[in-house]
Amino acid sequence: MSNAEMRKKVKKYIDEADDHVVKMVYSMLEADREDDWWDDLPLSVKKSILKAEKELKEGNGIAHEVVMKKYSKWLTK
Repeated sequence: MSNAEMRKKVKKYIDEADDHVVKMVYSMLEADREDDWWDDLPLSVKKSILKAEKELKEGNGIAHEVVMKKYSKWLTK
């Protein structure tokens, strides 16, 4: 079955579905859209994130608690 045929059938199913099914399908489609944020990032940002993750796995970095203790005064303003 082609994508065009599947789209047509899905639209027909949704038109005939009860509210509960429509809400489930909508939630599933929204969740899928939210997962695509990585693809929307510029390459430089992706590289920076991947580099930071690698550094953390290697034990480099500062624990969240340490940073929060040091800079907590910034949060009180």
